Amino acid sequence: MSDASTPLQQDLMRRIVGVIHEDGLQPGARLRQNQLAERLRVSRTPVRMALELLEAQGILQHEPNRGMTLVMIPPLVDVEQADPADEELLVAVARLRREGKLSDQFAELELMRLTDRERTAVRQALIKLEDLGVIQRRHGYGWQFVSPVRDMRARAESYNFRLLIECAAILSPEFSLSKEWIASMRKRHEVMLASRWTEASSVALFEMNADFHLGISAASGNRYIAEAMNRQNQLRRLSNYNWQHGPERVVTTCREHLEILDRLEHGDNEVAAALMRKHLTGARGTVAN
Repeated sequence: MSDASTPLQQDLMRRIVGVIHEDGLQPGARLRQNQLAERLRVSRTPVRMALELLEAQGILQHEPNRGMTLVMIPPLVDVEQADPADEELLVAVARLRREGKLSDQFAELELMRLTDRERTAVRQALIKLEDLGVIQRRHGYGWQFVSPVRDMRARAESYNFRLLIECAAILSPEFSLSKEWIASMRKRHEVMLASRWTEASSVALFEMNADFHLGISAASGNRYIAEAMNRQNQLRRLSNYNWQHGPERVVTTCREHLEILDRLEHGDNEVAAALMRKHLTGARGTVAN
């Protein structure tokens, strides 16, 4: 990836390449900016810039009245490890929010004081959270959270809703997952299981978890199920960045995901749906504990 691009753009370029492989796209396929922004959970502007960088590398080509089309299939790029200090700052924001030390509206200087971090690091964290749809700039001054703090009841209701849509997604007649997506997702889980758990690991854990559930929901072929799952991921992102269930639950989550992937790869969708129900029911139980 280009050294002239920002870390966010490099990350988006890798993720767009991942989408190309996951969806089995061939030269001539269109890549729509709005759909990618929704799927990757970022705003349209950084996606447009990432697409332009891929165009500069000859991977995409802009065609009048068609937008970006795929010229060549790029190789998959391994995801680089994020800076632990950056991840720790995101976790700190999540903790401050959970503890009520960050109100719905807050200022950059306030976050600098609470985290004892310099302006550049805090500003980069705020921009990333903005791209993820967690916060937004206020018209006058400062920032505000997009969603309210979720209480125990709201989290339980979220799991109840997901039990309805995610199991239905797997049983959809149009359900289809690419082998590339399954292989990529399996590798990410194996890396997570093999890595030493730290507090900052919760960010990578959630994003992997979110991609797993969104990918399965999108494989249903039903856009409304995918949109609903994407919204659920947005609502639970910040609270999950502040992981409260210890590394043992991480192992359980990864192994349950891998078992579901194995069943889906072999076409045992009925069993996979049952395993998904068991997985979500178990996760819902941690909310009440």
